[in-house]
Amino acid sequence: MAVQTRSHWQQARVVETEDVADGVRRIVLEVAHPEHAAPGTHLDVDLPTPSGRQLRSYSIVRSEQDGRRLTLSVQLSPASRGGSKAMHALTVGDELTVSGPVQSFPLSVGASRYVLVAGGIGVTALVAMATALRRRGANYELVLVGRSRRFMAYLDELRAEHGERVRVHVDDEGTPLSVPELVGEVAAAPTTTELYMCGPIRLMDAIRSSWAEHALPETNLRFETFGSSGRFEAEEFRVRLPQFDRDVVVAPDTSILDALTAAGIDTLSDCRKGECGLCLAKVVDVDGTIDHRDVFLSRSQKQRCANLCLCVSRAVATDTSDRATVTLHLT
Repeated sequence: MAVQTRSHWQQARVVETEDVADGVRRIVLEVAHPEHAAPGTHLDVDLPTPSGRQLRSYSIVRSEQDGRRLTLSVQLSPASRGGSKAMHALTVGDELTVSGPVQSFPLSVGASRYVLVAGGIGVTALVAMATALRRRGANYELVLVGRSRRFMAYLDELRAEHGERVRVHVDDEGTPLSVPELVGEVAAAPTTTELYMCGPIRLMDAIRSSWAEHALPETNLRFETFGSSGRFEAEEFRVRLPQFDRDVVVAPDTSILDALTAAGIDTLSDCRKGECGLCLAKVVDVDGTIDHRDVFLSRSQKQRCANLCLCVSRAVATDTSDRATVTLHLT
């Protein structure tokens, strides 16, 4: 299925804002040049932040009035590099520069069964998909996973719309999702199932691993990530670039990619979510531990640590050093 690249830039005006969960803000934009926003599309937003202009991508939760009104929902990140803070500060009447709808997570037509798995704020990528499947009369199930109900955006709305097709797993209620059971159900089903997921890296890595263990078709597992979660808390580390004779410090609230750009070092990039691999760099040496936060590299590739994605990967220090250092070669 074709993947749509970024179209024109345009002006958008904020027409509604409200909180839809703890730390999650719903923002409705009215765009200058409306166009159809299919399920799985997102908007790229050009944001002014204290550290300079930043490009951020947000899933389109709802598209209304023939694409004139587009709903986004943004989680305020404790480790925000300025993007989520800027979005949460928006009020009615504010204007933004945004792209047209960009498709990188398309929903197929004709599968026998669909399972949509949303972890936390990942639900924003799947709301429109679930509605589309309901309208088609498709065989589908929506699995919602969260730490606590108060953090789960659109939970009541989705249960009202989809009824018994919704399964809810909440950690603090003692009902966490069992990935082996979920994927086992897919493997045992008499019909072919496509699974779509969006959420924390750990959840998606677990599903990918179980999917491979059951030898299920790779093409039937589809995902999108926001690339913001990892195994370790973000901390400052250093990147060495012998080819430029430069050292660049990466702060806890920025990425390697943004730190290099701020230092005047040009790199290739596109998705900024650890999905496309365009910003892949060769790892020459590591003093510390690399925290891969992408879904581009396989588990074995991450274990070898021969490469990392500049847009989301980080490093943390070991007990023997105050600050991690990663030596890279940019291609």
